[in-house]
Amino acid sequence: MNRFVPGPDTAHDYRAALGRFATGVTVVTCQSAQGPLGMTVNSFASVSLDPPLVLWSPAKSSSRHNAFVMAERFVVHILGKEQQDTCNQFAKDGLNFHGLEMTTCEGGAPLILGCLAHFECSRYAVHDGGDHTIIVGRVEAAAAKDGKPLVFAGGILGGFAD
Repeated sequence: MNRFVPGPDTAHDYRAALGRFATGVTVVTCQSAQGPLGMTVNSFASVSLDPPLVLWSPAKSSSRHNAFVMAERFVVHILGKEQQDTCNQFAKDGLNFHGLEMTTCEGGAPLILGCLAHFECSRYAVHDGGDHTIIVGRVEAAAAKDGKPLVFAGGILGGFAD
């Protein structure tokens, strides 16, 4: 095991070490001044069951950052392994909802249909997180279906292998 101190000279090693932790892949959506907005995110986590809280962390360097920080409502969508195109779509362009079945949930946030699960949230808290902002949402409604998740590990997208 190669021990190092995270810093500018070891940024690649630090990122590679973080990549050893497999995460699910989500798309977070909100309503913005430009219309429906989405962002591919793997920094999603459950915070609390009572009250029902989740968090995610957009990069401050993202052009979509401010819209999500200001959004009073947002939806976190957990993607299935067959939704890699949706993941890539929102990694490139937050306004590109082309080809997706959608509706709007209470409060106006865009809801992408067909995901493994979704969490309709109201903004609960916002915290500084270094080069990211930590957004905590109170889950107002949720839904889930059976299926295999899209997973991200070591810089690679794929399905979960048993």
